[in-house]
Amino acid sequence: MRRFVAAKPINLLRSLWRYRGFVASTVAREFQVRYQNSLLGVLWTVLNPLAMILIYTLIFSRVMQARMPGIESPFAYSIFLMSGLLPWGLFSEILMRNQNLFLENANLLKKVSFPKICLPVIALCNCLVNFAIVFSLFLLFLLWDGHLAGGPLLAFFPVLLLQIALAVGLGLILGVLNVFFRDIGQFFNIFLQFWFWLTPILYNINLLSEQVQRYLEMNPMTPIVKAYQAIFVHAQMPDWHSLLYPLLCALVLNVLALRLYLRRSEEMVDEL
Repeated sequence: MRRFVAAKPINLLRSLWRYRGFVASTVAREFQVRYQNSLLGVLWTVLNPLAMILIYTLIFSRVMQARMPGIESPFAYSIFLMSGLLPWGLFSEILMRNQNLFLENANLLKKVSFPKICLPVIALCNCLVNFAIVFSLFLLFLLWDGHLAGGPLLAFFPVLLLQIALAVGLGLILGVLNVFFRDIGQFFNIFLQFWFWLTPILYNINLLSEQVQRYLEMNPMTPIVKAYQAIFVHAQMPDWHSLLYPLLCALVLNVLALRLYLRRSEEMVDEL
């Protein structure tokens, strides 16, 4: 029995590899369908976050005269915003897609035989495609402004991987629980709004009191966002020690997510 349970995670990886063609074709099809009857097509992926960034920049940088200490560039606050808003957009999209993933694909799960673990992977790939498009434009903007970091830019990839691990673990837990307790999704939508404002994306955490900073550091997304800000705003390497806390949270969440999925995956189809 123990050998069977221990082998299950390996079986999940084998199943994903066997169905890699199904995953790739579904990702491509969903991307095409999303913009199939749209005049602007993939531009909507760029326009939505761009509009949000312009609004926040106008309000905070112009109306409220927000400034970045030690940085004289007229685009400093816009860069500060984008370095937090764009990764947060990926983080929240992964969570939102995963929490409703099994509910939205209930008919597919009942009619077609395939590993259910393919669905979170498909959702993640679609989120990463959208993020890659928007973030590529951000990098081009940094290059044009002469603000593109050199060596510190390499630190972006492990920080991004850590953020994805955190989002995937929590998202899979939400997705499974939402099948059995439908209020989970409604509650988390409200919680995510508070989570956004408790993450130093729109404001500089160093301008707050030390007591408030200590409370905000309990948020695992705080050191991750600060790492992005260090890379793109200050062209510095992030504080790696501060990322140990979100790394621990990501590991715990993924272990819990895997255990929950393995225990409840067979019951989900009946519940749906």
